[in-house]
Amino acid sequence: MKLTPKAIIVQKFGKNAQFTVDEVQDVVQNGCPGLAIPQKGPCLYRCSLQLPEFSVVSETFKKKKDAEQSAAEKALEKLGIDPSPNVPSAEEAWDKLIASVKHLFSNEFLSSQSPLRGHFIAALRRDGDLYGSVPASVIAVCDSKLANLCKLINPKVESSHLLVLTYIMRAATRLSEFVVTSEGQLSLWRKDPYPPEIMESSIIRQSESLDSICIEAIHIPCSLEMAAHPVTLNVSSTGYYLDVIARTLDQTDGNKILVSRTIGKASSEMRLYFAAPKSYLLDLSSDLPNVEEVVDFEGSLNPRASHLYGQDIYGDAILASIGYTRKSEGLFHEDITLQSYYRMLIHLTPSGVYKLSREAILTAELPMAFTTRTNWRGSFPREMLFMFCRQHWLSEPVFSTCSNSLKESSESSRFYEKSAALESAETGKECTSGGGTAASDNVRCEVKIFSKSRDPILECSPKEFYKKQNESIENASLKVLSWLNAYFKDPAIPLEKLNNLVGALDIQCYPQNFFKKFSSYRFIHNVQQRKMGEKLLQANSINMLNAIPEHGIYCLSIGGPDSGIYPSNGCLSFISYSVSLVIEGETMKELLESREEFEFEMGTGAVIPQVEVVTAQMSVGQSACFCKELPPQELILAAADDSARTFSLLSSRACCLEYHISLLRVTEPPEDRMEQALFSPPLSKQRVEYALQHIKESCATTLVDFGCGSGSLLDSLLDYPTALEKIVGVDISQKSLSRAAKIIHSKLSKKLDAAVPCTDVKSAVLYDGSITVFDSRLHGFDIGTCLEVIEHMEEDEASQFGNIVLSSFRPRILIVSTPNYEYNAILQKSSSTIQEDDPDEKTQLQSCKFRNHDHKFEWTRDQFNCWATELAARHNYSVEFSGVGGSGDREPGFASQIAVFRSRSPPEEDDLLKDGDSAHHYKVIWEWDGNGLSRSSL
Repeated sequence: MKLTPKAIIVQKFGKNAQFTVDEVQDVVQNGCPGLAIPQKGPCLYRCSLQLPEFSVVSETFKKKKDAEQSAAEKALEKLGIDPSPNVPSAEEAWDKLIASVKHLFSNEFLSSQSPLRGHFIAALRRDGDLYGSVPASVIAVCDSKLANLCKLINPKVESSHLLVLTYIMRAATRLSEFVVTSEGQLSLWRKDPYPPEIMESSIIRQSESLDSICIEAIHIPCSLEMAAHPVTLNVSSTGYYLDVIARTLDQTDGNKILVSRTIGKASSEMRLYFAAPKSYLLDLSSDLPNVEEVVDFEGSLNPRASHLYGQDIYGDAILASIGYTRKSEGLFHEDITLQSYYRMLIHLTPSGVYKLSREAILTAELPMAFTTRTNWRGSFPREMLFMFCRQHWLSEPVFSTCSNSLKESSESSRFYEKSAALESAETGKECTSGGGTAASDNVRCEVKIFSKSRDPILECSPKEFYKKQNESIENASLKVLSWLNAYFKDPAIPLEKLNNLVGALDIQCYPQNFFKKFSSYRFIHNVQQRKMGEKLLQANSINMLNAIPEHGIYCLSIGGPDSGIYPSNGCLSFISYSVSLVIEGETMKELLESREEFEFEMGTGAVIPQVEVVTAQMSVGQSACFCKELPPQELILAAADDSARTFSLLSSRACCLEYHISLLRVTEPPEDRMEQALFSPPLSKQRVEYALQHIKESCATTLVDFGCGSGSLLDSLLDYPTALEKIVGVDISQKSLSRAAKIIHSKLSKKLDAAVPCTDVKSAVLYDGSITVFDSRLHGFDIGTCLEVIEHMEEDEASQFGNIVLSSFRPRILIVSTPNYEYNAILQKSSSTIQEDDPDEKTQLQSCKFRNHDHKFEWTRDQFNCWATELAARHNYSVEFSGVGGSGDREPGFASQIAVFRSRSPPEEDDLLKDGDSAHHYKVIWEWDGNGLSRSSL
């Protein structure tokens, strides 16, 4: 195993190596020369490493562990030690394997802390011919050093649990003076007995800490017609638990049992136990075993056990949490219930991982979209994808990011990547440190999934770019999870439909490798579908009254007064709910799942469709009850506290699920999220395109954006060819201006470096100031814009701005946009529309909220028309009205209403400043000239 630089230092110097990590304030490189606003950088760390002869100091890093590794690497360089591992050849690994097996049977090993020590001591309590025999299968899975050596001999060991056994057994044959083997037996003996003093001390210490115990485990039959069921393992104080498991599987002793790697958490002792093949042929003549195993399995493939393990298992299997660990002196054990078994099964699907992370197995569903980290609930997509790969014995997913400037970077934040997937990546894209992309770059992310043997399984190459690297990674991960989820919901999906999903989600699948990996799940699904079909035939007696059949909702009732507060797409809905199993013909109900408060984002598919459809029809304070048909059986059994009883009910009677829901409250979504739910492209982009059209038509060379915020309009304008030579932004938020400066500087610099510049902008300036105060430097511009700004002021301030901009700033054209309050009824009730003759239109309008909590007002069309018309008449401007989103010909008009003011005064009159109006009230935050120089006037 590769050691990190810190591990090498600690191994060499022990307590004499002192690592001290300090938090530092480093100079922030904001990527925007000349920015006048002080920038607060991220929390950084620097590590000092003191060794007996010298000390070193690391560079600064975002993570403490990265700083420690950097300091250790510098120390190793000073010591002349190469930290790269000395990987032994196959021949050297074979020699080390023989030596390691020999050590296991040494006198010293019984005093070690290895988990294998417990098995060796238990073997000395076995009776008859089994006395002292140690099953080779436990040696293969409990000693990671041996397994790693076997991988060096033959990389195919990674995907075959029997190859490790082959090499251990053959290594033992080279130790005939110390170890005894028997042809056809998967067990080893020490040739000479242990000295009495060692044997007695070890056995006494272990025996005193071990009483007879009963352990609950799960028996998984190979036949899918038979259900998995609980079994009790009775392990006596003088017995060996593997012999008990063997008898449960109708085998004579534990030497005939194979043991899997740990299932679930690596720290657990949960493993699968199954019978070894009766015919296991080994060629023991070769010095260096490099051949395939020859195995003749008797019995049928066990699809459920194979699915849990990630490799083929034949015959019945036992799932048990029992074994010897470094931390426990005696035998460690935990009970496994049917519920935990079914939870493990559903945890193997992307949707199941999400359901369990939300603790809402029957209600939550893997969302269709990743909107924001703030609104996401449960495990994040990237985290779930890593978990899925670990569960299915795949290499870790490989992420590579690319900005729209074609600069590649890495998602990995680890200073020294231990992942085999990343270590073997030849491109090196995935293992750069310090990752991240400039804030001004749009980023997209690609994901690749490989098997342990590096065979490609699938890859995702999204076309979408995102502002943040993290968003691109999460969205790409979710696309992979969504495609995998579609397959796991229906492994028999037609190839044509699967190809359609591939195209829609930007997935490239390698069918041969993919279906080989997940073939066992097809068997499970086919039997489940047949059984579900039988149950659905029985469920036809469900009352169809008040039903929404297209959504699978029956017996729907909604009660309570209408508060007028409805959830809308993008909002967070908070509900309490309970789910019960209802048995046909009986009043008895079995409670399966309940939550006092559960929140989810509307419109993203974060809950099952029935819950979202019903919640959308409720107002805050109301309650609803409905029934739906049964989901897959394993979901019900994973949710039920008494899975055995629930299984009995499902097997004997026709059932359905009954949901009770109360809508507690809703949190309104941000304005842009609410608009995105209905408009494509988003309203923000439509407003930019509208302004761009007028800029082009007017041949404007100068533009000022009043209330420029983070510079989204100015940034977008630089993507299009226009006659603009000077662009200016004004805002009162220094934080927003700082972001705007970085974005615009980055884009202008790239345009300057381009072979064929697509913009003629020679000057860009950002000012800190209020748009209700005049600054003569912005007088007489060709065009002014003020998009979705005035509603953030008080109404009197909006009127003040209108008067100052048209009387003093006097742009030849002014474009002002603001939300149309009348459209809120549609935005906030996504499934409804207001008809022209709707008698409840005024009632609906009065109940609508503002689109943003920061809005001080929102005007109707009449109010906006009145404000703009009066201003135009007062200051010798004409005004015309339009908008984006919706239609001006239908009620309730445009979602975003726009007024375009045009000066009626001669250009030379507009250019004249009034006496006393030459004051400079704004502060220059950032300035850029056509030569690429950025500076501040402070």
